[in-house]
Amino acid sequence: MNQLLATKSLADIKEADSSGQQLNRTLSATALTLLGIGGIIGTGIFVLTGTAAAEHAGPALALSFVIAGIGCAFAGLCYAEFAAMIPVSGSAYSYSYATLGEGIAWFIGWNLILEYLFAVATVSVGWSAYAMSLLDQFHIHLPYALSHAPFAQAAMGSYQVVRSGAILNVPAIAIVALIATICYIGIKQTSVFNSVIVIIKIAIVLLFIGIGAAHIHPVNWHPLIPKNAGPGLYGASGVIAASGVIFFAYIGFDAISTTARETKNPQRAMPIGILASLVVCTILYVAVSIVLTGMVSYKQLNVAAPLALALDSYPALHWLALAVKIGAIAGLTSVMLVQVLAQARIFLSMSLDGLLPKLFGRIHPTFRTPSAATVMTGMAAALIGGLLPVDVLGELVSIGTLSAFVTVCIGVLVLRYQRPDLHRPFKVPWPWVTCLAGAVVCLLMMYSLGAGNWLRLVGWTIIGALVYLFYGRHHSKVRARNGATQPAPSPTS
Repeated sequence: MNQLLATKSLADIKEADSSGQQLNRTLSATALTLLGIGGIIGTGIFVLTGTAAAEHAGPALALSFVIAGIGCAFAGLCYAEFAAMIPVSGSAYSYSYATLGEGIAWFIGWNLILEYLFAVATVSVGWSAYAMSLLDQFHIHLPYALSHAPFAQAAMGSYQVVRSGAILNVPAIAIVALIATICYIGIKQTSVFNSVIVIIKIAIVLLFIGIGAAHIHPVNWHPLIPKNAGPGLYGASGVIAASGVIFFAYIGFDAISTTARETKNPQRAMPIGILASLVVCTILYVAVSIVLTGMVSYKQLNVAAPLALALDSYPALHWLALAVKIGAIAGLTSVMLVQVLAQARIFLSMSLDGLLPKLFGRIHPTFRTPSAATVMTGMAAALIGGLLPVDVLGELVSIGTLSAFVTVCIGVLVLRYQRPDLHRPFKVPWPWVTCLAGAVVCLLMMYSLGAGNWLRLVGWTIIGALVYLFYGRHHSKVRARNGATQPAPSPTS
C-alpha cells in the first residue's frame, strides 16, 4: 500500500525527464497553440456532432458544447498551472505522480493510453467516412466490406456490439499507418505539417459557418430540447450525455502537455498554448453546431460524416460539400497526428519510470523521436480503428479522458496544500472554486455516459491493474529508490 502512495519529487521528475537521450526542443507558444487547435478541431466538428445530436441532445447540441467547454475551461486552467510548474512530458500522468502517488499515476497513465490510443482509432473511422463520401462524389465506390468496421453497436445507447457484415475498414488502417510514419520521422516535420493543415481546416470551418448560416431552417430547431425518451436520450439528461460524448473533441489541449520535452521555454509557452487553443475551438464548436442543426433535422445526423450529409442535402452547396470534405479529411489527419504524437510520449514517460518495458522508451538515434512507442501506437490504433465503429470508440475515449481531467483538478488542490511554497509561473484563479467545479462537471459528464461505458472502463482498469501487479510494481524506479516498505515521501522541489 505504501508503494501505491509513493510520490515522485518534482526534482526527480525533472531529472528523469531530462536524462538520457534528448528530444529536440523546437516548439514555440504559437506552434503549441496550433498543435492544440490541430488536435481539437476535427473529430468534434466533423464526426461526433452528428452522433451527439441524433442520439442525445437534438437541436440543443450547442448547449452540450457549452457545458463541455465549461468543464474544459476549468480543467484547462488546472493543466496550465501544472504545465508551468512541472514542465515535463507525461501530462496528467506526471502531474499525478508528483501529487497523488504511484497508484493513481498508473491509473491515469493507463487511462491516457485508453484516451489517445482509442482516440486515434476513432478519428480514423471518421476520416474513412469522409474519404468514402469524397470518392463517391467522383463516382468512385469502395466495397462496403472493405470500408466499414466488422462490428457495430447493437442499438442506440446499447453497450453490446454485433456483426455488421463488413470485413475491415481498410481506409482507417491506411491513414493511421501514414500518420505514424510522419510522427516517426520527427517533431519539427510533424509541427510544420500540422500548422499547414490547421490553417486549411479553420478556413473551411469558417466557410461552412458563413455560407451554411444562410440555409438554416428554424423549424429544425423545434423542439430545441426533444422530449426525454430514457436516460441520456434527449431531454436535459440527453444534453448532459451529449456533452460527455463530445468532450472527446477537446482532448487536443491535453496533448499539448505531453510535448514539454520538445518545447522551448515550456513554463511560458504551455499555458499559452493550452488556454488559447481552448478559447478558439470552443467558439468554433458552438457556431458549427448551431448551423448544422439548423440546416437539417437532428434525426438525420447519426452518421460519421454529418457536415457532408448536411451540405449534400442542398444541391446548390455541392461545391462547398467538396471543400468541406477535403477540409475534414485534412483536419482529421492533423487530429490523428497530435494524438499519435501524445500517445508515444505517454509511453515514453511511463517507460522512463520503469512502469512499462524499456522498449517503450527507446529514442531513434537520428530522428530523436520515441520510435518504438510510435510504431506500437500506430499498429494498435490501426487494428482497433479497422474493427470497431465510431460510436463505441468515441464514448469509451471520453470516459477515460474525463477521469484524467478529474485527477488533474484534484491534484492542483493537493499540491497547493502540500507545497504552497513552490514557484508557480501560472496560478489557477480561485482554486477551491475552479478546481472543485472542474472535477464536479467532469464527474457529471462521466456519469452521463451510461453503464455500458462504465463497464468498459472497469474492464480496462482491471487489465491495467494486472499489468501493474505483474510488471510495473516490480520495475518501478521509485520503488527501487525508496524501498518497497518505506513510507510515501511528499513532493519536494
